[in-house]
Amino acid sequence: QVQLVESGGGLVQPGGSLRLSCAASGRIFSVDAMAWYRQDPEKKRELVARTTSRGTTDYVDSAKGRFTISMDGTKNTAYLQMNDLKPEDAAVYYCNALIRDISGYLTNYWGRGTQVTVSS
Repeated sequence: QVQLVESGGGLVQPGGSLRLSCAASGRIFSVDAMAWYRQDPEKKRELVARTTSRGTTDYVDSAKGRFTISMDGTKNTAYLQMNDLKPEDAAVYYCNALIRDISGYLTNYWGRGTQVTVSS
């Protein structure tokens, strides 16, 4: 089995920064891609940022220039550096990973989420 564990959420003032981490563990052969999604109670879950093992990255327009996603393949860990946070960034942030296990199966996994609150 594979598990994703997120950390780094919390309360921050507008304009502040947070760094989210997502560590994948278990019977992992390779991590093909990792991504961060977010959801607040009034909106659908949306893709915030995504990165692949080849180093490609994608961002939702509202995150461009403020957020940076990265992945450390040696640690099977993804990071989301969030700067200049705005109240509309507040949400539960979920880690998502496309992982090939040691049996060769490619599976999409989700973490349990970490709360980000942006308020003065």
